[in-house]
Amino acid sequence: MRATKHAVPRARRGRVLVMGVPLALVAVGLVVCLAFALTGGGGSGSGQPVAAAVAATGQAVPTASGGPDGATPPEAQPSPTAPTPSPSAGTPSPSASSSAKPSASPKPSASASAPASATAGSRAAAGPASLAGRIRPGTSYQGVATSYDAADGNGACSFGPSGDLMIAAMNHTDYETSGACGAYVQVRSAGGASITVRIVNECPLPCAPGQLDLSHEAFAKLADLSVGRLPITWTLLSPAAPDSMSVRYKTGSSQWWCGIQVIGHRNPVAALEVQAGGGWRRLSRTDYNYFLSPDGSGCGGSIRVTDIYGERLTVDGIALQPDVVQSAHAQFARH
Repeated sequence: MRATKHAVPRARRGRVLVMGVPLALVAVGLVVCLAFALTGGGGSGSGQPVAAAVAATGQAVPTASGGPDGATPPEAQPSPTAPTPSPSAGTPSPSASSSAKPSASPKPSASASAPASATAGSRAAAGPASLAGRIRPGTSYQGVATSYDAADGNGACSFGPSGDLMIAAMNHTDYETSGACGAYVQVRSAGGASITVRIVNECPLPCAPGQLDLSHEAFAKLADLSVGRLPITWTLLSPAAPDSMSVRYKTGSSQWWCGIQVIGHRNPVAALEVQAGGGWRRLSRTDYNYFLSPDGSGCGGSIRVTDIYGERLTVDGIALQPDVVQSAHAQFARH
């Protein structure tokens, strides 16, 4: 009777164990199905979102706590084919940022490096002697030389007394209303002697074209004064001296009327202008070598002087002081 009573409980425990195994299998199946449903099914692409997030954040994937060996579950491992973001995708590299700087900054223009071309004001580029009158550079003129007593060296050009008496008077035709004043010419005699003289005077008619009336001092360098008339040839020069030209206002000049002349210029002067009314006004030239402003326009202001080569010098800072020679601190280029 005791054996029978002990056998019944043992048989009952076996049936419970046998029935528990199917139930455990069903539970495991439900968990697996639920996991597949949550992850959207199996496949090689199921781990890509996790891998991308890990690569972007730089954090390690936590291991599954239920794994028997602590290994990372397959669904949490990065896919071998998943693209790894480049470090330069979000932050520009130094080379990229440095190459962008030059394109953002405008380059300086050539005209910015273009240099000033004037010593006193602005200087325009000189060209051929297109503004020359009868006396042109590079041309040899034939005529005769006579002589006169130059006294203190003053003459029709109104330069005033001169300590240098190597001077001459130009014939009336080539004088051209004082256009020849201040010109330097080289004179040669038939015998080969030559001198350089500066034009300060006018030889009136009947002096013929090509004729030069030299000071006694200059004539004597070529021949004896007793010769009287000497065949010569002469040409226009552009000498090394003087270093600077000067400007002078005529006696009686004021803000209501003024006369202006240029002294010591290397090349013959073709025009003189004054700044007035927002522009440049060209003044008329007299036969006594002054440029006149009859209504006072521009008197005491900026002066622009042009030589026969077309070179312009703008001179500032000349005070309206009659009979005072004031340096322009500029000179025409040598030709």
